[in-house]
Amino acid sequence: MAKVCDITGKSTQVGGRYSNRTRATQFNPSGKTRRSPNLQKKTIFVPELNANVTLNVTTAGMRTIAKNGAFATLKKVGLI
Repeated sequence: MAKVCDITGKSTQVGGRYSNRTRATQFNPSGKTRRSPNLQKKTIFVPELNANVTLNVTTAGMRTIAKNGAFATLKKVGLI
């Protein structure tokens, strides 16, 4: 299962571990780290379809669903 939000399309990002100050003063042994999105597995009831839809969605995606409605958001993304 890919770590990608079904609504927003957010996925993992790669970044460093140390601040710029630490990097300037000493050797950086740790290299890069992978940062995962805040994914939640949610089952949402869509009244227009009279069905439950299970999504892997970030918290930002949940706010989008709460703002615009489940049916409109899923239709815009292309999941319906």
